[in-house]
Amino acid sequence: MMTLLYKEMRLVAHPTSIVFAFLGCLVLVPSYPYSVIFMFGCLAPYITFLNTRETNDGWYTAVLPVTKRESVLGKCLLVVFFQLFQLLFSIPFALLRNMLNIANNPVGLDATVAWYGFGLISYAIFDLIFLTVFYKSGYKAGKSFILAAIPMVLLMIAIEVIAHIPALFWMDSYQSKHLLTQLPILIAGIICYGVLAPLAYRISAKRFEKVDL
Repeated sequence: MMTLLYKEMRLVAHPTSIVFAFLGCLVLVPSYPYSVIFMFGCLAPYITFLNTRETNDGWYTAVLPVTKRESVLGKCLLVVFFQLFQLLFSIPFALLRNMLNIANNPVGLDATVAWYGFGLISYAIFDLIFLTVFYKSGYKAGKSFILAAIPMVLLMIAIEVIAHIPALFWMDSYQSKHLLTQLPILIAGIICYGVLAPLAYRISAKRFEKVDL
């Protein structure tokens, strides 16, 4: 598994994916729609999959001593790695923002516990659609991204709107009691990502096995 991920990191991952992975630090920027960070986490696999198509990585991988399922696994691991790295990398900056007592983000939801839960849900839904559609053919990255981006954008809008609904003010709060109230959202996000990411791999692998390279 680690060998597959290493191959993807060294030969497949587009340089912009690495840049996007470090953009979790944007949670420190005042008056910025933080849900856009999730979009960067989805643009990274899209650009990387475009790169794999243009460099004929599918054919190259086909001559390696790996199965089609392992080829799909490598790509899925790469996507998950960048997305989780992005969220984990943002945590110190979210904590620093709180320590500096920076005013609440007037644009939308702050980087609270709930925000991380929504982020995992957004990634899970995007990956499920993007990966499964892409591996129907193994090269239609644009179509896959557009179909996956539609629910992604709707979720982004919902995340930003939440902060402006008075009854849901606790989702935009850093107070300890409110952070505890947000925990179920984070747990739901972890469960959602933990279920949908492996499901996306299984469906994608099954579909790619039927593709004639």
